[in-house]
Amino acid sequence: MAPSETTQVMTDRSLDELGPVDYIVVEFPAGASNFTGEMTDELLALVDSGTIRVIDILILTKNEDGSIEAMELSDVDELGPLQAVEAELAELLAADDVDHLAAAMEPGSTAGVLIWENLWAAPFASAARRSGGQLIANGRIPIQAIIASIEADDAPASEGD
Repeated sequence: MAPSETTQVMTDRSLDELGPVDYIVVEFPAGASNFTGEMTDELLALVDSGTIRVIDILILTKNEDGSIEAMELSDVDELGPLQAVEAELAELLAADDVDHLAAAMEPGSTAGVLIWENLWAAPFASAARRSGGQLIANGRIPIQAIIASIEADDAPASEGD
């Protein structure tokens, strides 16, 4: 994802006001998906509350032969409530990005790729840039690691009581 592509996305705000941008890939194994609309409701709640701004949504399908089909959300005929978000989408991922993301997918599965701006963090990120700071690292702690750490911390306290 080149910076020039990000520049094209930001038509209504300056790059100095841009918050951190994250992505997730959620895989749905063949025959295991259960789309009830709950994910759409939660995504729209985040957008409506001003917590995030959707930058891109991509649907990837990995065929049994390993070939990949990528579809932008704007290519989906029946968007339903996502229609409100669709107008803000930008085609941010290059073909190489799609191939890299799809490499982790199992054949026969479908995945949703969501790229979003963290609006809640934009004022802090902007202030950091104006102060001369630059992001040099970021990461995410898997929830399983947090649960394991909490359980490890609680175990000795429980045994000693």
